[in-house]
Amino acid sequence: MHVFRSVSDAHLPPTAITIGNFDGLHAGHEAMLSELKSVARQHGLKTCVLTFEPHPREFFTPDAAPARLTSLREKLELLKSRDIDYVIVQRFNRVFSSLSALDFRDQILAKDLNARHVIVGDDFCFGAKRAGDFALLQGSPDFSACSLATVADQGTRISSTAVRNALAAGDMDLAMSYLGRPYSIAGRVVDGDKIGRTLGFPTANIQIKHNRPPLFGIFVVEVHGLEKPYQGVASLGFRPTIHGGDAHPKLEAHLFDFKRQIYRQHLRVDFLHKLRDEEKYIDLPTLVKQIEKDCQNARDWFAQQSQ
Repeated sequence: MHVFRSVSDAHLPPTAITIGNFDGLHAGHEAMLSELKSVARQHGLKTCVLTFEPHPREFFTPDAAPARLTSLREKLELLKSRDIDYVIVQRFNRVFSSLSALDFRDQILAKDLNARHVIVGDDFCFGAKRAGDFALLQGSPDFSACSLATVADQGTRISSTAVRNALAAGDMDLAMSYLGRPYSIAGRVVDGDKIGRTLGFPTANIQIKHNRPPLFGIFVVEVHGLEKPYQGVASLGFRPTIHGGDAHPKLEAHLFDFKRQIYRQHLRVDFLHKLRDEEKYIDLPTLVKQIEKDCQNARDWFAQQSQ
């Protein structure tokens, strides 16, 4: 998969292209990518995804922007695993956001990205002030266009918002049904304050690159990126019992039956089941008792899944 950091850097062969933020790469996105690859095969085209960094809502209203489901690296890794030929990560800034809908269609898509077929969702708008719609795309003399219907699950439109809502509610099974896989956060193991080790529960501190996590609490997890997957428990939050809490959320994973140093390793933490919300305990011995209980509850959960 070839990644370009702007439209101007790309010099592409004829493409079938789809456009969007693709945050989380949920089942609705999967349907889009499946159609993209099908059209490309039928017409001998290369597949291309045009996405944006930052998310347009982060640019226009940073304080009200939604929590990201995936970092840019995670999104690119997911797209690579779907065998996409080209990904354009277009910097979303004042100049780009000011492009007229016609300029976006005729210059960006038709000329710069060599589009021959464009696939969008049924709510897609583009150009300055979101003035462009599907009808304008269909009017292009340079490419054909199609719009995919909403993908729904039991009457609920599958969207990044629906995934965020499920995660915020701690419904990991519902989030998994929307995503088609467990929700995960990936990052490098960084040095921490080593408090977990002193408490008898050493943790891998995973660097978080999201604007803020879409979920908080204590979770049953499976950790990937080592010689095999490891089961464990993870805390994602502000650690209110430790020194009064952290200013920024931390992701700490305790891997069962694992004692090696793994600093700088890039790990993926799959969130399988929520055990509870974060709590502030009166002292560290009380916290240790709760961690022991969390670990036992997690082991019991894994045992039930294997039956």
